[in-house]
Amino acid sequence: MRRLLLSALGALPAALRAAPAGLNGRAVRGGRPAAAPDDGLSGTGGTAPVPDRHRPSPGRGRGDTVRAWTELFRVSALFSVPGDALAGAAAVGRSPGRGTALAIGASLCLYEAGMALNDWADREEDAVDRPHRPIPSGRISPSAALGAAGALTAAGLALAARAGRPALAVATGLAATVWAYDLHLKHTKAGPAAMAAARSLDLLLGATATATAMSTATAMPYAGTGPSPRAPRPMRLGAVPPTGSDNVARAAGPARSPLAALPAALVLGAHTYGVTAVSRHEAQGGSTAVPLAVLATTTALAAAVLATHQRQRPGEPARPGPAATAPGSSYRPDHPHHPAAPSMLDLGAPLPGTYRPGHHPTAPALPDLGAPQPGTYRPGHHPHRPTAPALTPLLLTAFTGAYLRTAGPPLLHAALNPSPPLTQRAVGGGIRAMIPLQAALAARAGAPGSGLAVMALVPLARSLARKVSPT
Repeated sequence: MRRLLLSALGALPAALRAAPAGLNGRAVRGGRPAAAPDDGLSGTGGTAPVPDRHRPSPGRGRGDTVRAWTELFRVSALFSVPGDALAGAAAVGRSPGRGTALAIGASLCLYEAGMALNDWADREEDAVDRPHRPIPSGRISPSAALGAAGALTAAGLALAARAGRPALAVATGLAATVWAYDLHLKHTKAGPAAMAAARSLDLLLGATATATAMSTATAMPYAGTGPSPRAPRPMRLGAVPPTGSDNVARAAGPARSPLAALPAALVLGAHTYGVTAVSRHEAQGGSTAVPLAVLATTTALAAAVLATHQRQRPGEPARPGPAATAPGSSYRPDHPHHPAAPSMLDLGAPLPGTYRPGHHPTAPALPDLGAPQPGTYRPGHHPHRPTAPALTPLLLTAFTGAYLRTAGPPLLHAALNPSPPLTQRAVGGGIRAMIPLQAALAARAGAPGSGLAVMALVPLARSLARKVSPT
């Protein structure tokens, strides 16, 4: 038995040399080394990669680089920015102009600077919670993101400076708030308040830039000979002012101070506060009280926007409707015989003892040929078609309903199931809901055209959000 055992041990090395073997002792199947099982933790073959050795990244083309930057900037959230300036311009009683365009450009630059700075400041946290983000995944270097934030901030301040010193002062405060939030305040209790202040300052930037540019253009002297090309034509005493669109009337009316936009800025800031409070739980979830509280705040804001529409600002004269100043109309608000007007001298009427061709004191009044006669048809006229002031409440109600429809259901779902995916969806819905809220604020201020222009951004934001997440 002992000899048999020794002979078997002696023949074992020869048997091992004769058997097929692979690299590192792995068995070969079909002439190729067998693949080692994946343990699901450290990688293929159960061998963890060397900590100081990075995996070779595949070659990236230009399209991959562009997509990485769009993810860093969260371009789908960009459509929530122009409405701030348009709502601010409406709040000061002005139509969008050069100052509004400069404010929109400055806001876009400062907004994107905040996005790049946010990912640069959270690069270590994102490496654990969001490894797919551009900086943790290695698609964008931290230095490039920080450089982009600095360059965009400088560009935003330069655009604001072209709108005037008051606009530059507001933009400087906005930029300081953005940098303070991303670098320190984000992880403190003051984070939601700082973000709300940034959004409020953005609306005030649009109001200030619009009012400053309009007043500068009005006060600019004309050095040429003859009447200024921008000066209004002299109006005959007693003549009815020419009619025009609502925007023309707003541009000709007295400008209000940029502080008149403060109520609208506070409404938008309150909404931003709630969205930021929900976003603090989007990575881990688990909060039910916060989405419920924000849902109640959203409902209260919508009710406040609708309730304050009919309130007239102190000291602001009521604007006559289009029917009061229609061409050919016999009604004139400043006529002394009008029951609602104070008694005053009609400067357009001839004085006693004077003669004016075509005027006879006993001549019967001729029919108003400009007005449609009963039973007649005039192109462009419809007796039952609502006028622009009548459409404003309807648009305001529609915009406010769209605001509730966009922000409400995701918040309710996040409250019922506070999981990270539903919480992130609530944050995205809150960001997109800023667009109809801005449109409602513009319509409430008497600029339904600006509200419609803001609402036109909703389909673009919705389609792009399917490709690039706004959070």
